Amino acid sequence: MNLQGPVQLAARALLGQRLVRGGVTLRITEVEAYGGTEDSASHARHGRTARNAPMWGPPGRAYLYFCYGMHWMLNVVTGPDGSSSAVLIRGAEVVAGLDTVLARRKAVKATPLLCAGPGKVAQALGLDRSFDGHDLLAPGGLELRPGSAPRIILAGPRLGIGFATTEDQAHPWRFADGESGAVLQKKALSQI
Repeated sequence: MNLQGPVQLAARALLGQRLVRGGVTLRITEVEAYGGTEDSASHARHGRTARNAPMWGPPGRAYLYFCYGMHWMLNVVTGPDGSSSAVLIRGAEVVAGLDTVLARRKAVKATPLLCAGPGKVAQALGLDRSFDGHDLLAPGGLELRPGSAPRIILAGPRLGIGFATTEDQAHPWRFADGESGAVLQKKALSQI
């Protein structure tokens, strides 16, 4: 998987890959690409800060941020070192460690939407600020491992970026596995 190319290609390449931590394995089903300082929807739009410093590289690092004072959100840093592009992991399917995921999510049973949503993904993996800047390509902790690419890829506009320019809001930079049930608002996406 190439994380050093353009963020849109890296985002598509992340679909089907696996996130592994402490007996839990998730298969990535939905992502959103954020293109650095030129993307008004990106956390990097105002330049480098203490909060977004991991976005600046190198590729393969985790960028975590706390959203609305409630949820951690996991991003995979992509592009050349210093480019500040990242891919938000929006959804996943549980491959292993279901009992742990159910306990962390305080859920009674597995459903297709158990890990559909970026806050749910981080919660299922038990992530917090300590994983911000973590090397996902190195063994130990939280790892990004090879998986299998989806047969059908869907694309559409990113969600929750009303503050971005109209042009950036229209980018079809949300990508999803067209055969997965772990995708939010699937009807708003089109096959590519």
